[in-house]
Amino acid sequence: MARIFDVVEYPSEMQDEIAHHFPEEGVADLRFGSQVIVRESQRAIFFRDGKALDVLGPGRHTISTANFPLLTDLLGKAFNNRTPFTAEVYFVSMKEFADVKWGTSQPIIVRNAGVGLGISLLQGFGTYSFQVSDPQQFVTQIMGASQSYSLASIENRLRSMLLSKIQDILGTTTANQNVLQLIGLTEELGASVKAKAQDDFLAIGLLLKSFYIASLKPSEKSAEELRAMGMLDMNVYTQLQAADALRDAAQNPNGGAGLTAGIGAGVGLGNIISQAYGTNAQQQAPAGAPAAAAPVENNVMTPSEVAQLLKVSEEDVMAAIQAGDLKARKIGSAYRISKDSVDEFLKG
Repeated sequence: MARIFDVVEYPSEMQDEIAHHFPEEGVADLRFGSQVIVRESQRAIFFRDGKALDVLGPGRHTISTANFPLLTDLLGKAFNNRTPFTAEVYFVSMKEFADVKWGTSQPIIVRNAGVGLGISLLQGFGTYSFQVSDPQQFVTQIMGASQSYSLASIENRLRSMLLSKIQDILGTTTANQNVLQLIGLTEELGASVKAKAQDDFLAIGLLLKSFYIASLKPSEKSAEELRAMGMLDMNVYTQLQAADALRDAAQNPNGGAGLTAGIGAGVGLGNIISQAYGTNAQQQAPAGAPAAAAPVENNVMTPSEVAQLLKVSEEDVMAAIQAGDLKARKIGSAYRISKDSVDEFLKG
């Protein structure tokens, strides 16, 4: 025998739950005179045969011809206000879901006019908040036949919507401003993302209340990622590897003090990129232009030649040799370094 519900309610705080179907399984057997209790932070939606009939606000509601006109019209007079009827009820949370986290799982490529390679990979993260604005639209558009719909169920969809807007806005903004200028505009960028994503949220019955960018910075692995995308030639990538080796040596507590001084004097990523592109430009210069220094191809090199290869000072190379980081053979008063030793040094 079917159970007849005289009271319909969902006494849950719905902390991480956006919508909940009543009853847990199947449909409810109701009758006129039954009570529907809706809490302050909820809305209740009546469905029958897949069609939304009435949306109830907070309070205690009695199923009657006066309070449920759409339901009454559908059922007709044959039920005589006593016969049970089947219906589904969805309770929807109307509270604000705050501090929902977002982040870039993959860096976003943007233009970086006038700096280094002219492009950069950005990573960012922050928070946003939203709430249901149209409970009936949310249930019909998103929830479907699910018994319960949680925040975790929709986070990936919302994050994808937001990231597409972030990428679009960053692409437009970097047409006129470089990455360093962009990082100082996080508040303005957040407001733009919120405005641009609002229509997409409203289309599924949600309202985007806030969107904040907590951090926006270049990716720490830009060189590897750009090369994987086919956007770095081997010459530039080799120079970047050298920069990484210098950085790692500078952070080595067991040695490399001379290399730290070299980095402090300006042997950084930007300089190495510029030097690499400068070398390319000289190689492509028309006849009559000053010739670029020939690359070192010897299997055995002097400290001066190693310094030329790594784009550092000879003093930095000597410091690395004396610290034991770079293997070299002393012949008389002179040092000679094999190409294999340089390769091993660059590998760390």
